Amino acid sequence: MIGLSALAFLAATTLAPPPSAPVLPEPATPAPEQVMAIPPALKQMLHERITPVRSPEQRLYRLVEMVLLPGGLELEYDAEATQTVAETFATRRANCLSFTLLFVALAREAGLDARVQEVRQVVTWYQDKGLIYNAGHVNVGLDVAGRKGTVDLDRNVLYDRRGPRPISDIRALAHFYNNRGAELMAMEKVEAAKAHYAMALSLEPRFTSTWNNLGVLHSRLGNDEDAVRHYQTALSIDPKNPAALANATALHKRRGEYARAAQLAARMEKVRQRDPFYHFMLGNQSEDRGDYSAAIRHYRRAVELYPSAHQFHFGLARSYFLVGNDRNAERELQLAERMAQSSETKGRYQDKLDSLRRLGRRTAQH
Repeated sequence: MIGLSALAFLAATTLAPPPSAPVLPEPATPAPEQVMAIPPALKQMLHERITPVRSPEQRLYRLVEMVLLPGGLELEYDAEATQTVAETFATRRANCLSFTLLFVALAREAGLDARVQEVRQVVTWYQDKGLIYNAGHVNVGLDVAGRKGTVDLDRNVLYDRRGPRPISDIRALAHFYNNRGAELMAMEKVEAAKAHYAMALSLEPRFTSTWNNLGVLHSRLGNDEDAVRHYQTALSIDPKNPAALANATALHKRRGEYARAAQLAARMEKVRQRDPFYHFMLGNQSEDRGDYSAAIRHYRRAVELYPSAHQFHFGLARSYFLVGNDRNAERELQLAERMAQSSETKGRYQDKLDSLRRLGRRTAQH
């Protein structure tokens, strides 16, 4: 994931290491031209395997195979691996941002028209962790032989209604420095985090996530005035930014500035009530704790705000089924199947529809 916007859960703590801890050198900040530079061994692999292929479509297929499959790089997903292209090649690990930077660099070297695309908000789900609500996401956009396409490391992702939008390389690099800064902040590498945030803002001065993360960093260091100033900057750029609103609200409340905290909390609640992903998350949480009436209420609101998301209809179908409303469950399953993009997902929904109808027939016979 990208666009990391930290939430200041540890606002009162310090980032200084304990006295007994060894002082390790702060990680260096790579220069912008180093981030997407292709190391010689990887460039040689690319030109041996990809560039001799004349067809652009076949070059793209070969590139996907080279990056992801055994016998090539065989990249593994690592949410915290915000790395340069050379580092990704060395470790064979990548998050969505590192994968995107590497794939775009290689695609361009292979003569393909590739760019970084940004999604403002996403929901991702994993079988072992449940739902994860993220502030942003990137993937690869391509124009190949007159056809547009997308390559995404994460298939289990729901984009917001705007979907992926192309961004400049400068903004993509700002994402890199911001993400790595957030990872360094979590590792208590304060000066390195500051240096990465400074680089992000030198490239993209209105990068909201970085201003928010600077607020978190200074809040955790006890520099409340600087934290307030950085949150205010983030909200002047994006008044509806959820992370900055949540962090600023918590900070003002901790400082006893209850009137300001209440103003920000009211604004945050208005933003949340218009956010389909927020209601989807609440629906999922309600479903997990067995409160199916609340789940139905939140899933229905998510559907109202974002009618074409098949995952929302499927969540609503599950909740209707669990309260015994088979008719509404079947209707929502039909909608989910109709809106699903992949044949695999359509087939899964159709199987559930068939099972529901068989169950209905057996119930009617008794």
